[in-house]
Formats: sequence, C-alpha cells, structure tokens
Amino acid sequence: MTRARGQRQGLHFARARLSSDPVAFTVPDDELEFRASRASGPGGQHVNKTSTRVEVLWNVRTSAALTDVQRTRVLDKLSNRVDSTGVLRVAASERRSQLRNREAAAMRLNALVQEALRKPRPRKRTKPPRAAIEKRLEEKRRRSDTKQRRGRVKPED
Repeated sequence: MTRARGQRQGLHFARARLSSDPVAFTVPDDELEFRASRASGPGGQHVNKTSTRVEVLWNVRTSAALTDVQRTRVLDKLSNRVDSTGVLRVAASERRSQLRNREAAAMRLNALVQEALRKPRPRKRTKPPRAAIEKRLEEKRRRSDTKQRRGRVKPED
C-alpha cells in the first residue's frame, strides 16, 4: 500500500475480515487501550531508549459492542487470556516502530475475538458401514475364543 509522504496510516486495516469467517465483528477503536513499553531482547541503543513494544487492552465485560451471548462465548473461549477483571491483553514487539507494533497488536486482537465468536460446524452423525461392524464383531469373537482357551486345563478322567 502506498501513501503520501508524512501521512500516517490508521487502524482501519484491523477491520479486515477473515474470509472463512461469517462473523464480521471488529473491536471498536474507542474501546481499545494502548500501552507502550520498552521491548526486550537485543537491539542496541534504539531498543534501549524507545518504547516500541505495544500492549493493547480490551475490557470484554464492559464492551458495548458485544451481545450477552457473544460476551459469554468470548469469555469462555479466551478464558486463559482474559484476566480476573475481564481485560483481554495482546502484546506485539516484533517490529522496530511503535506504530507497526500497534497495528499488529490490534489485528491480532481482532483475529482472536473473531475466532472465538466463530461457531463450530455441527458434526454430522454417520453410521459405520456394515462391513466394518461385521469385522469388529468377528475380531471380538476371535479374541474371546483366544481368551477362553487360556483357562485352566481340566484333568482328564
């Protein structure tokens, strides 16, 4: 994507839909809270003096964008990522710029929420073929006979 010099790219790209997902939910930008901190790891002077790591926080419990059913589903599916106050936290520190990490964190959060809201396809019950049933029963008979023959030897009179 090309943009004019000096023009900043907003977070609108985070609204990209997952193609296989019919749920078109995106977290509203005004409900997101961003925190910047210093990224860990190697990097020399740049990483030591700039706050490029970005953490995006979204309170699932107080969000007006979710219905009660959606809220329950997100809290259930992402229970290991949501803290006790209902805040979902995603961090990004892969890029050198704070803006790119901010964009990456927002995209990752949206993808997590969309995946949590996606309903699994219902399983179609299938009947096993008759040959498979007969094969299983025959194997059971064979195994039973083998075990019957392991019994104590009866003395002959």
